[in-house]
Amino acid sequence: MSMEIKQQQRLQQQLVMTPQLQQAIKLLQLTRMELVELVRQEVTENPVLEDTADGTGGEETPADKGMAAAEEAPEPAAREGVHEVKGDERTVQDVDWENYLQKYADAPPMPTFRPGSEELPPLESTLTRRPSLDDHLTWQLKMSRFEGDDEAIAGLIIGNIDADGYLKDPPLEQIAAESGHPLEDVERVLRLIQQFDPIGVGARSLEECLLLQARHQEVDDDIVVQMIQRHLPTLEKKNYQAIARDLKQPLEEIVEAAKAIAALSPRPGRLYSEEEPVYITPDVYVHKIEDKYFVVPNDDGLPKLKISSFYRAVMGHSPRAKEYIKEKMRSAAWLIRSIQQRQRTIIRVTESIVKFQREFFDRGIGHLKPLILRDVADDISMHESTISRVTTNKYVHTPQGIFELKFFFNSGIQRCDGTEAIASESVKDKIKDLVGKEDGRHPHSDQRIVELLRSDGIDIARRTVAKYREQLGILSSSKRRQVF
Repeated sequence: MSMEIKQQQRLQQQLVMTPQLQQAIKLLQLTRMELVELVRQEVTENPVLEDTADGTGGEETPADKGMAAAEEAPEPAAREGVHEVKGDERTVQDVDWENYLQKYADAPPMPTFRPGSEELPPLESTLTRRPSLDDHLTWQLKMSRFEGDDEAIAGLIIGNIDADGYLKDPPLEQIAAESGHPLEDVERVLRLIQQFDPIGVGARSLEECLLLQARHQEVDDDIVVQMIQRHLPTLEKKNYQAIARDLKQPLEEIVEAAKAIAALSPRPGRLYSEEEPVYITPDVYVHKIEDKYFVVPNDDGLPKLKISSFYRAVMGHSPRAKEYIKEKMRSAAWLIRSIQQRQRTIIRVTESIVKFQREFFDRGIGHLKPLILRDVADDISMHESTISRVTTNKYVHTPQGIFELKFFFNSGIQRCDGTEAIASESVKDKIKDLVGKEDGRHPHSDQRIVELLRSDGIDIARRTVAKYREQLGILSSSKRRQVF
């Protein structure tokens, strides 16, 4: 048997993810803020890109005009470069730099403090961020009379207090071991910290937090203390009759004590939360003009990119410089095309959603229809994965409000009479409406909600009602009951 080496040609199809294609897919799934941040980074790294939205490329500078004139002149390339340098030198020499620097050096220093000026903003408005709970407690620690080891112990305790104001982890014994001090000293310092503002901070449990606040407010009612110490789970269920039987007190006294406990804060540190509000900027607008809907992109705040004409003119004769600028130009052109393609895809998807959900835009959430990604994908001849990327974290402003594009895709629930299915979001809206109209003293149970929905032609299980109720943030009927 002989062995030999031969060359064979074979035709084969293979999907190759080029860097440009990967960038286009990445741009498609970015949020509006992430897109702005990515473009800013690209403008910083790619000198060929210019953002005309911030005024950097809106008008032609004298240097640009000199570059354009040199580019159009029928002179040799070497002489073009000379003319360009001369044009730049004339532009720079128009400024008397020696006189400018002399005046700047002779100018009096700017005052750092102006007493009695009402035009200056207060010091609080110059802060870059709100003070956190840790900052607030540390400031009180420095203003207190802690000395020596007590100050070190207090700093260690404050560092382990969570955002809600609790000292849950690590336990106090571990803090004492880490600090190298007796447990009695650590407990003494903790009691001093528990007197800091906000009251209740440094508590190790909800019970201790509420007791600290009750003592600070000088609530000497023994019923309040006993309810906090023994009946917090029962109090959460609003089972006041059971508490009254156990404490052998009139129901009216239990209700008054419950009012006093309800006025206390279970999370004392929430006033110093570091969570900043997130404002939603829609990616597209849906406007209704007469009987037609029009989808308009929201270009406000988005970067408006262009390729700098300056670098086109200064390619020069260096092969390396020329190749570098050409590569950057190709990258910039692809980025601009990818952003434009992203906008066009979002508009096409939104127009398809408007076509499928026309009754929602006309009449509201109660008329939302079941819709899946495949329906829109088949309508605009795109892949489902593309529709999924487009609709993730993208928002649309409609006559009914601002919604995420994912909101319009939901499963359907069959009606009892066999008519057209209803969207799950519409069922959630009906549950929310039923709970909003119920009697506070006799709230609807999940089974009662099932019966009310069934009378409206919606067949749904009780566990599904419980799931939708939890997704809407609605408490159970026992916790919604109003006693006072």
